[in-house]
Amino acid sequence: MNFKPGYLKLMDNGELKVRVKKGMKRLANCDICPHNCGVNRLEGEIGFCRTQRDMVVASFSPHFGEERPLVAQNGSGTIFFSYCNLRCVFCQNYDISCGLHGEEVTGDGVARMMLYLQEQGCHNINLVTPTQFVPQILESLEIAAKEGLSLPLVYNCGGYESLRTLKLLEGIIDIYMPDIKYADEETAKKYSGITNYPQIVKSAVKEMYRQVGDLASNETGAAQKGLLIRHLVLPEGLSGTEEVMRFISEEISPDTFVNIMAQYHPAYKASQYPELSSRLSIEDYRDALEIAAEYGVRCPR
Repeated sequence: MNFKPGYLKLMDNGELKVRVKKGMKRLANCDICPHNCGVNRLEGEIGFCRTQRDMVVASFSPHFGEERPLVAQNGSGTIFFSYCNLRCVFCQNYDISCGLHGEEVTGDGVARMMLYLQEQGCHNINLVTPTQFVPQILESLEIAAKEGLSLPLVYNCGGYESLRTLKLLEGIIDIYMPDIKYADEETAKKYSGITNYPQIVKSAVKEMYRQVGDLASNETGAAQKGLLIRHLVLPEGLSGTEEVMRFISEEISPDTFVNIMAQYHPAYKASQYPELSSRLSIEDYRDALEIAAEYGVRCPR
């Protein structure tokens, strides 16, 4: 499969530079995510995500713990960005999402990371929790692309995304990998501190699918383009698995690659909530798999 990432096409015609300028301008009255804080991050003002002008990176390396189409033979080139536009009380990476771990990095610095991961033989550049830094990432991408970056880009996010920002990314992101965390508004507000999550995540995933379609891989099994959805099963049915699977099957595509995840454990502040204070039971996970099968959703193991 002769694959050319979309961002190289946009760089060739000058559109990537235009997108960088549009994104950076929006930081002056930040509306990058659905919180629409309106703060001037270019001048050091801080909104919900607690970030400013420079990116903050917790780590970068070839990663072998991601989904098989991302890892393939040589690993996924992950860049873990610090901070987040969610406040999940059960976050398993809370030291990163709360900004307790990470260093400020310039656009040129992140470009060097991308190029290093390509040199290591990684199959993609996996941008983990990128939402709050979209304009800055585009700035880095332009630098890296000019110096030879040619790997697919993975947008690995929590699903709380602005349609306007996703349209800014059209033709740039090759693989979207959002979470669909909840099907219920009040549950999302209680455990992640966000409003209108079900409507926002459904609209976002529809837009992602419109841009990239079903997941497609090359002859080695490495993903090159498409949508991959993660759904973490929570205790006591709190993640609303049945509605999530219905949505994917009927409003996206039953051929969507869905990772139904079983690794929930009471991390961070979860022990303060009795319903979240124990690990996921085998029965709850099996029930989630059966629901997915009933809706014909593709859940490769």
